[in-house]
Amino acid sequence: MAEVERLLSHPARHIRLNDEINRLFKDRIWPQTSKIIRAWMIWVAILGVLTFIFNILLLPPDVSKSMVRPGAMLPPIALAVALVWRRPRATWLQGSLLIAGVFAILLLIALVGVSAGGEFYERHLNIMLFVAITAIIIFGIPLVWTVIIATQALSIYFVFQLTNPSLELGSALASMLLFTTGVVATVAARRNMTILAQKAFLFELRDRRRVSEQAEVNDRLECLARTDPLTGLANRRSMTETIDHLWNKGKKGPERVAMLMCDIDEFKKLNDHLGHAEGDRCLVQVAGIIQKHVRRNLDHVARYGGEEFLVILPGMSEKQALCVAERVRKKVEAASLPNPMSRVSQNVTLSIGIAVQVPNGENLSSEQLQCNADAALYRAKQLGRNRVIIHRPATSIHDDIAERKAIR
Repeated sequence: MAEVERLLSHPARHIRLNDEINRLFKDRIWPQTSKIIRAWMIWVAILGVLTFIFNILLLPPDVSKSMVRPGAMLPPIALAVALVWRRPRATWLQGSLLIAGVFAILLLIALVGVSAGGEFYERHLNIMLFVAITAIIIFGIPLVWTVIIATQALSIYFVFQLTNPSLELGSALASMLLFTTGVVATVAARRNMTILAQKAFLFELRDRRRVSEQAEVNDRLECLARTDPLTGLANRRSMTETIDHLWNKGKKGPERVAMLMCDIDEFKKLNDHLGHAEGDRCLVQVAGIIQKHVRRNLDHVARYGGEEFLVILPGMSEKQALCVAERVRKKVEAASLPNPMSRVSQNVTLSIGIAVQVPNGENLSSEQLQCNADAALYRAKQLGRNRVIIHRPATSIHDDIAERKAIR
């Protein structure tokens, strides 16, 4: 890209593509160039066939007979070159065959007129130059190839004009000068067209790069907008989108799903006593523990509030969700993160509320399931924190006590 910017900072006439950019340019224009060359060759072959037929039908037999051999050779050569350019081949091979094929076509056109003599001599030399000029103008090939084709055309013209018995030397030289000027001007125009095409390609490369950079910036911004910057987990906005997707945008929820609402116990006291830096370290480590003990490609974890984490476990039963929650709670407690002012433990602990949607059960909305998980978390805190509680409708105080004993 630095080279692209450097080239675009100079006038167009000074553009010289280096090897890498030139290779990209050739790859970019090859399909169009190939299509144009094949179309030109087919056009020449069709004109050759039509001219051959008209010469036989309309010209005297002695004249048409002299044109048969060179005229019959022209269409197969043109079609052979078109066949070679149907698919990419080695550059040197395609260039050599194109130059040889164009030379053969131009020579045969000239020989048709030279063989017939008379008025056909000069006419077919002019036709030959016209065909050469069309090739020079429309072929988007390297300048060296263009110059070789132009030189071939002028050489054929010079040789046959100087040997034209019906022209004086002065007339031959005058026509040679005229057509040389025209061919040179055509080559110069072709060079300018190539330079403009190269400049347009450079602009395309630069614009493509800018679009790519803009897309990368947008992706990073989108990632930042969906990610909690401290823990690296999804943020509340991202989790809301995930929930909307799982619940089919509010229409129907999954048949089986568990929701865990996790809250760090006495987190405010940790922040007040040990400072916000230690609080941030605690959040990062707890987030890592939760993320480590869920299914990486199936479950969804988000930092949902200051010290709250929401976990979505698609396809999990109540028993499975309880196992996951207990494993997370125990791992947080075992991490021995300090919280000396906590009334629960000298180390950081976690309270977790669980709500589960099961098949053949009440079809809960995402909001209802989340309210149930919140209610279970609230009960976990009421019962002394550092525990996992599963939400069950209309749970009595006796059920609370029994569940508390079961958790213990």
